[in-house]
Amino acid sequence: MRAVGAVVGALSAATVGFAPSAVADNVQAKQWYLGPMQAEQMWKTSTGKGVKVAVIDSGVNPNTPALKGQVLTDETPKSVAYRATVDYKGHGTTMAELIAGTGAGGGLKGLAPGAKIVPYRIELSGLKGGAEEKKKTPEPEDAIRAAADTDAKIISMSFGEAAPMPKVEEAINYAASKGKLLIAAVGNEGDKAGDSIGYPAAFSYVVGVAASDESGTVSKFSSSGNYVDFAAPGQDFPGWCDASFRSYCDDMNGTSSATAITSASAALIWSAHPDWTVNQVTRALVDTAGRKWAKNDPSRYLGYGTIRPRLVLANPHFNPGPADVDPLAKWNGGDLLAKSATSATPSPSPSSSASTPSQASGKASTGGTSAAGSSAESSNDNSTLWVVLGAVAAVLVVGGGGVAVARARRAR
Repeated sequence: MRAVGAVVGALSAATVGFAPSAVADNVQAKQWYLGPMQAEQMWKTSTGKGVKVAVIDSGVNPNTPALKGQVLTDETPKSVAYRATVDYKGHGTTMAELIAGTGAGGGLKGLAPGAKIVPYRIELSGLKGGAEEKKKTPEPEDAIRAAADTDAKIISMSFGEAAPMPKVEEAINYAASKGKLLIAAVGNEGDKAGDSIGYPAAFSYVVGVAASDESGTVSKFSSSGNYVDFAAPGQDFPGWCDASFRSYCDDMNGTSSATAITSASAALIWSAHPDWTVNQVTRALVDTAGRKWAKNDPSRYLGYGTIRPRLVLANPHFNPGPADVDPLAKWNGGDLLAKSATSATPSPSPSSSASTPSQASGKASTGGTSAAGSSAESSNDNSTLWVVLGAVAAVLVVGGGGVAVARARRAR
């Protein structure tokens, strides 16, 4: 069963009263990262306008106050459009609001409020309706392929599986060949025995995102390993509790939220520089990430560091490097992203049997990793509240420098 990669902790008892037509109290004030990331300053340069983000998740409710007018409900390809705007657990809607929410009605304010969301619904833990509903619900590989054939620049995936699925990997390779920026949650197994990273985050060409807290500490629950590329805020702010959309809950913790914020950060940069390729946007994120270690020696816990898109936006002469060189080629092991910057637009997606072959990659599909948050899922789809106490693996200040106290060269 696929598990969502964030909001996988049980809901805190404290909720913020919020019917879809009501005004919530202090929801945006609890989005503590907006200040340190200097969101208001960034929005003077870019809001993400003109960038579409495909959110592959539990569906996206386009009718919350913060998402009205933000969800392109008619742009989900018909082949995978089944109930894309019916969110069966609130998770996908939370991710969409963290990316592009307007804050209307007191709702969540997205980091890229000018971006637009294209919704996709796949089967994650919590999907009800029996075998017939599961049969109608698109598979992840079908959603990824469909998104790759659209003009969405970013594909945000806040979910994970324990084992590498060949069809999903083929779909990832296909999307990479189309020049898409693929971003996924690394998982929430960090405080468990056998800490491991799920798929698709562990696949080549996918940017894996870990979570950090308000103090700048890597979240205790955040999975660590060879496939962490960045860290972003991922705990202690509100999100939707369930499919009723009656209230937000506090402390919706996980690498899913960090993935959404990373996707929004990329949207801000791409909006300001629409001519850049996926390689240049990724390189800009790498070059400006907050870290105190060598760039060529990424941390197992924070990767290249905490995302800081403001440093890109604040420099009108920022040099993103070559358009056709994959900055993560050393780890990806193939040239799909490099070629995507120079080749003509590929033809429509082939069938799975004719998929782009997997590249020889250091991001090996070895299996045996745990799904993001799978062991934290309970029968009623609530989760166990992650409490970040005790020793931590690494420290980084959001919007500033920091120190990795434990890191190792990644053997991808």
